[in-house]
Amino acid sequence: MIRHLKALTLGAGLALALAAAATAQTKKIAYFAAASQNGFNQATYAGVEEKAKELGYETAIFDGKFDAAHQYSQIEDVLASGNYAGFIVAPNDTVGIAGAFEQVIAAGTPIATVLFPVGPDLTTLEPQVEGITATVASPPVPGATSQAEAVVAECEGRDPCNVVIIIGAKIFPFDNLRLETFQKVLAAHDNIKVVAVGEGWYSPDNSLTAMTDILQANSDVHVVLSNADQHLVGVEIALEAAGYTPSDLFLSGGGAAAIAIDAIREGRWDATLAYFPKTMGALAMEQIANAIEGKPVTQVINMDTAGPLEAMIDKAVLDANPDFKGEWEQ
Repeated sequence: MIRHLKALTLGAGLALALAAAATAQTKKIAYFAAASQNGFNQATYAGVEEKAKELGYETAIFDGKFDAAHQYSQIEDVLASGNYAGFIVAPNDTVGIAGAFEQVIAAGTPIATVLFPVGPDLTTLEPQVEGITATVASPPVPGATSQAEAVVAECEGRDPCNVVIIIGAKIFPFDNLRLETFQKVLAAHDNIKVVAVGEGWYSPDNSLTAMTDILQANSDVHVVLSNADQHLVGVEIALEAAGYTPSDLFLSGGGAAAIAIDAIREGRWDATLAYFPKTMGALAMEQIANAIEGKPVTQVINMDTAGPLEAMIDKAVLDANPDFKGEWEQ
């Protein structure tokens, strides 16, 4: 009898342990950063983590190292581990990563993409991979168009108006699309001349090097148009070293980092296209939790309209919203 009771007790204990393990698994969410050292990705994860804690979930971040092949394998490995109930991905390759998404979906695991849609068409947020849980992103073309149109307005009455474009990296499809959009809008105006295009790789140091090289070949620059605030940090240093007063130029970045918000308020920079990374991460986490719990899911969330402010931020917008602070540092 005693042995039987012990066996029952051990059996019950094992069942409870397995149940606890299963419960723990269902409470773990994996966030796949494009690069975990990148400030924007860190802010997105902060939004995921904060919302997850509020909803009773645990999270882990995985470093994509700005390497598409590494991120693809990473998703496969984490899926094979069976330790995570939901995935959120900031994709490095919006086209190639679709195969990894299909594997996750086939396994019945909810998966969301942030910042960019997944699929060959970056102009739409509608699902291009059947079964994707949610796309929480900003379509690149409308934002890039708004940025370029602000440059057109700034250049009015100046001929020539010399523009430098600092893009992230041409190997990224979304950066190519932004660059093409910038060039298409600016090319429609005869007074605007794009004198150089540099790659900043979302790094102040790389942007400093790129802008320094550009200024050595171009002595009269009026505008710097970029898709990332990190780039303008390096650009500003290069301009000062070359004898420019940055506030005399029109400087437009992207991301609405805290450093950009401060610079615009101080009159050093002019505009930033906001993506609101912390809000983005929180909204993605909310949809993943809804999917896990069988609640209604919002499949498409456009960050151009879902953020706390309008996406194109300049001093007038900040003057009207004096309490706004950037959702990430840089």
